[in-house]
Amino acid sequence: MAKKALKQFNETVKFLKKQYKETPTVGIVLGSGLGNFINEIAIEKEVPYEDIPNFPVSTVEGHKGKLIFGKLSGKTVVAMAGRFHFYEGYSAQDVVFPVRVMKLLGVETLLLSNAAGGVNTDYKVGDIMIIKDHISQFTPNPLIGKNIAEFGPRFPDMSEPYKRHLIQKAKAIALVHNFDVKEGVYLAVTGPTFETRAEYKMIHVLGADVVGMSTVQECIVASHAGMEVFAMSVVTDVGIREEDNIITHEEVLEAAKLAEPKLATIFKELVAAI
Repeated sequence: MAKKALKQFNETVKFLKKQYKETPTVGIVLGSGLGNFINEIAIEKEVPYEDIPNFPVSTVEGHKGKLIFGKLSGKTVVAMAGRFHFYEGYSAQDVVFPVRVMKLLGVETLLLSNAAGGVNTDYKVGDIMIIKDHISQFTPNPLIGKNIAEFGPRFPDMSEPYKRHLIQKAKAIALVHNFDVKEGVYLAVTGPTFETRAEYKMIHVLGADVVGMSTVQECIVASHAGMEVFAMSVVTDVGIREEDNIITHEEVLEAAKLAEPKLATIFKELVAAI
């Protein structure tokens, strides 16, 4: 199985290296409603997912579905405009396939973004939160199965999944721009249902500040492979409210769009500081 998987990775990487000759050192994954960030990149090559051997194809509104190569803040980067989710029917290994491809392309630092539901009662729609840690018991671990030793160890350490030095740099950037940025814990669920009221209460009790349907599996695999990870959530809805509230995907996309310029500024300047 591991040999077959490595063959697929090598096939994908070989194809992409023919499409774009330079070596990206920074990888970026854009979440729901955050796809406009690609406008910040001086794009040198776009490759639709359906053209890439062994690549899954994104099915969610708000995810464009292409790999972008180019320059950002003086660095060579590769960005996923549209990620893959476990709830789309992909295996956990499919979800993280692009992250491992990024590693093999030369990426050392991975920046992740997502739209998330606010659980912390101090949070409001439009807030941006730097992820300092995560809770992953609610989604399948993508490292289950035979370990691919070429990527990393059987039992990887997760005591610092999101690098503190990157968090400090991001907080300093936010301070300079006078952005009110939160810092907290992200809990991942499978989706695609938004959480029930009882689930929100449970997530709150567990110590999470936001909840979402992505990011954690990508972070696990990146950490396993020795990449440095930084991640931010845009709070697109608030779960624990007294009044009756119904959350729609359209509202999530709209809230993400409004907060996107702040996230773009932090990502852009963080890449420059790496």
